[in-house]
Amino acid sequence: MNIQRVISVLVLGSMALAFAPATFAQEGAEPGGPETLEEVVAVGIRGSLATALEAKRSSDNLVEAIFAEDVGKLPDQNLAEVLENITGVQINRAAGVGTGVQIRGTSSNRVEINGVSTMGSGDGRGGISFDDVSASIISSVEVTKSPTAKTIEGSVGGTINLRTARPLNLSERVAHVRLQGEYSDLDLDGGTLPRISGTFGDNWSNDSGDFGILLSASYAEQDVTAFRPRVDRDALVLPTQGHGSVEDFPFMRIQFLNQVYNNYEYETANFSGTFEWAPSDNTKFWIDTTINDQQRGAQNYSAPLSGTTDAINVSNTVNEMFETVDFGSLEGEGGSTPLPTVQAVTSGYMPYNPSTPTDDPNLRSSTNTNTRETTSEIFTLGGEWVGERLTATAEASLSQSDTASPSLGVQLDFLNPHTAQPGDPGVGGVDNATPAIFDIRGGVLQFGLLEGTPFSPLMAELLDPFHWKLRQISQSRNVAENSETAFRTDFTYNLDWNAFTTFDFGYRFAERSNSSLNVGRTSRYNNIRTTANRPRGDLFSDILIPGPDNFNAADGRSLYIRDFLQVDPALSYSNPDAVVSSLNAAIAAANAANNDTMPLHDAIAPDDTTFFDADESTHALYAQANFATGIFRGNAGLRFLETTFSAQANSDQNGVIVSENVTNEYDFVLPRLNIVADVRDDMLVRFGYGHDINRASFSTLSPSADYGGGSNDPVEAGNPLLAPEEVESFDLSWEWYFASGSVVSVGYFDKDRTNLFTDITEEAAANVDASGNVNRDVIGPVCEDGGIWNPVAGWGVNAPGEGFGICVGFQSTFNGTGSTTQSGVEVAFQTDLARFEEGLGWASGFGFLVNATFQEFDSGDDFLPVDGGSRNFWNNIDPFVNEDLSNLTIRNILLNHSDESYNLTLFYEKYGLSARFRYTWRSAFRSTDDDFFGLDIVEEDRGQLNASIRYAVSDSWDVGLEVINWTQADAEQSCVNEGALLCFQDLTDRRVLVGASYRF
Repeated sequence: MNIQRVISVLVLGSMALAFAPATFAQEGAEPGGPETLEEVVAVGIRGSLATALEAKRSSDNLVEAIFAEDVGKLPDQNLAEVLENITGVQINRAAGVGTGVQIRGTSSNRVEINGVSTMGSGDGRGGISFDDVSASIISSVEVTKSPTAKTIEGSVGGTINLRTARPLNLSERVAHVRLQGEYSDLDLDGGTLPRISGTFGDNWSNDSGDFGILLSASYAEQDVTAFRPRVDRDALVLPTQGHGSVEDFPFMRIQFLNQVYNNYEYETANFSGTFEWAPSDNTKFWIDTTINDQQRGAQNYSAPLSGTTDAINVSNTVNEMFETVDFGSLEGEGGSTPLPTVQAVTSGYMPYNPSTPTDDPNLRSSTNTNTRETTSEIFTLGGEWVGERLTATAEASLSQSDTASPSLGVQLDFLNPHTAQPGDPGVGGVDNATPAIFDIRGGVLQFGLLEGTPFSPLMAELLDPFHWKLRQISQSRNVAENSETAFRTDFTYNLDWNAFTTFDFGYRFAERSNSSLNVGRTSRYNNIRTTANRPRGDLFSDILIPGPDNFNAADGRSLYIRDFLQVDPALSYSNPDAVVSSLNAAIAAANAANNDTMPLHDAIAPDDTTFFDADESTHALYAQANFATGIFRGNAGLRFLETTFSAQANSDQNGVIVSENVTNEYDFVLPRLNIVADVRDDMLVRFGYGHDINRASFSTLSPSADYGGGSNDPVEAGNPLLAPEEVESFDLSWEWYFASGSVVSVGYFDKDRTNLFTDITEEAAANVDASGNVNRDVIGPVCEDGGIWNPVAGWGVNAPGEGFGICVGFQSTFNGTGSTTQSGVEVAFQTDLARFEEGLGWASGFGFLVNATFQEFDSGDDFLPVDGGSRNFWNNIDPFVNEDLSNLTIRNILLNHSDESYNLTLFYEKYGLSARFRYTWRSAFRSTDDDFFGLDIVEEDRGQLNASIRYAVSDSWDVGLEVINWTQADAEQSCVNEGALLCFQDLTDRRVLVGASYRF
């Protein structure tokens, strides 16, 4: 992204406001929703909290909200972290930046802007990523936990609605600008990056009616870094193996060491604009435009020590210290299976032994750059008419997102000049030995190169391009397009009929499309055994730079890899063609010098097997009665929807591209009920019931399949005939508003999910003859006894003889027969001391917020296989439990689900000073980020402290300081179970923002 792109976003947004086609319009606030959610209230921390409480208290269904403290000033810079203030909301972070949100333990939620669907950058359903939208253009955030009949379907945990301000609600002209600079502790460049945002809004009247306009824009650059050391201890050494470094007890040895440096650069431009016109007291029209343009670059580089010891021969490793690791147990189909308690090495070194030259680690370096360039747009047009008893609104909208994700990866081998070279007697492969040392005691995963031996490389040699050789190049470019065109009309009729106050009904049509294509080709050089022919780094030294030398900046560690060369990640990110051109020139030079024919890296080209295009249309009708009688108020209604899905995808059948088209239809009736009992003027009880659906991701619905040629291999494919999951929700809560801006609340929720998306392999029926041959059906195309017809699979073992075409297993996602339950308790307390000003004086400026969530997930009898993969871990630990663990299963769990979380906030607001300190904590959870030993890794519990301080210099000026991750809290990931084997660390950044704002 550059300044021209930023200007283009602003120009496009302004033009869209002026000339937006009538067919593109907004699904604005739900009719009957709290009007306060559309107001701009610049009243500071205390006022914004009080407004949010009033919105929650007056709502007939369970809705929680956060309002901006001032124009463009939500409590956090990042929208995910803003949402983390709400009870029951947990977030994921990447390098300390909030990216994903879970509501009541699930990521299957819906994200809207002003009630309009947002489109994400991938194939998911949830909507736009929270790091794509600047919090500065959002005036309030609301989370609907208990839906009404008019709430759009498609959410399990809740619906998140990001609202922009409405200009006709302004009481005065708004003109506001904020300038900030952000500094990151771990940023190699050490600079300060800009954040700029501004808002202008005004309304006026003339003979044609009332007019209002509000424009918000922001531009931000961000550079965040996380160090991620990784240590694999996944091979068991037995005393009976007879090697020099065995112990008299079994232990888990060092297998792989990797020093990873993750750097993410964000450049984001956002624009939001609204124009409103009310030609009369009962008629209003509006045009909304929201445009987000982001370029997010990942410049990740690593220095792995691979092949630290041969899988069996560990004679060169000196193990010094050990720890006891309790792997716990796994809950599977056979009940709870206890896993062993074993010893694992924690410190030692791997010197070089000339007699066994292949039993030592080899040093590599990797540069991997991944860029996500996303532009998302929402264009809206709506109108409202208010009659004596009938209110009608009509809205249309276009929401779209286009994403390109280019990537380039280059890996190099270091050839240590002091040890045996590839090609020498007894040395094979493409690399050679570099002595290493490790010390992971005390939960610090640290390691480096062993210094001071005759075989240790010198710093000058590690930084000499001649000693590095090209190992691998990989390159790709993925493109994805998402869009939804929608139209809705809503009516509210004033009944004034006994207990029933109003009757709401409406219709919505939405047509959504999703398409994706991978443009890429991978060339690998790691299978070349004659290393003399691979190009050395001096042939492409123009693109090499020293690796980062500040891996100790996060925690002050003394042991890490300081000196190595890598392909310049900044150049790989900004000009990948130049990097590929330099590497191809080096390959050509090496070919000429050695009379070889190593292939050049091909230009990326479309991969037709990845093509996928889907269209989905939904008609939805709803009817809802609203009531109020005595102490009771609420609503009851039904939502009916009918969806038609069609998809086209390509499959590779042994080199032949085959296109397939599939259609599917389904319909649902979704009842919703909400009851509020105002048992006292300051106390109420809520009950909510709702039925919703959760649609599968588009990639899961893709009919593309992978037809292999082997008779043992199942065909893997998506399933376009999947029906949505069904979600039945109950809410019960008690709220006591014991003082102004104060509340104590306790709530219970329960969500049952059925029709679950389950990965299943349907095996083809087989008969075993007298000779022991497995015979499967070879007469297609129908497989009457199960499986799927593979026309290109050779008969082989499963069908003796010669020929092609056989019924094989079919691996896909199906609707399971089981169910899952998410249930929990949410507790919140909020108050401030302003009402005690006379007695407390300056201390009356303090206020407190505390909320906590306690939840659990029950998968019923849904189990998944545990696949040990290439590490063969389960077979290695079989001797400890005296049973075969290769067929072990584990109870299905909800990923990213923490059983416990809480937020503690202390704020002070008085004498022009506005300060907030917030500590948030969540318990351990299984993550989608990595897997190990066939299991998802466990993110250990973690807390983070954020702070912000602002001071009003005058009525117009204020200055401020914000600190994110003040204590530089690190994150740890364990393998197998919580607190078991420490595998990864995330040493995260601390970011500081200093700035000022001015109100004209």
